[in-house]
Amino acid sequence: MYGCVLPLMWIRAPGAIAVTLAAVTFVQTASVQAERAAILQGLDKVTARISTIRAPIDYPVRFGTLQITARYCRTRPPEETPETTVFLEILELKIGEPAVRVFGGWMFASSPALNALEHSVYDLRVIACKAVTPEIGSGTE
Repeated sequence: MYGCVLPLMWIRAPGAIAVTLAAVTFVQTASVQAERAAILQGLDKVTARISTIRAPIDYPVRFGTLQITARYCRTRPPEETPETTVFLEILELKIGEPAVRVFGGWMFASSPALNALEHSVYDLRVIACKAVTPEIGSGTE
């Protein structure tokens, strides 16, 4: 009688260990998983410097005096007409003055002039949506 119970315990134990290891692997994979970000191109008209800006979704990044927050970023699948759309909120932060909202809305990679940032010093343009690692520095490269 004991001979039948003992083999069942040995059969079930490796399965329980495999399930536990699978759960640990899943938790580790989820914590290392990259987050989505909008990739923008910024132009400083005064210095003629072009910068690539990584703006993680819902995290503000700085570009000069601008604070850029990407709220949504989507790229269509390859089988559809190519398009990348980003919803941005942009504030201008000057020392000693309250923040001023200079842009809020959708930008489109295929039509940069359709809904552009109108600023005397800076131009922004949408490049793509990417998955990036969570360790983002200042937001510019």
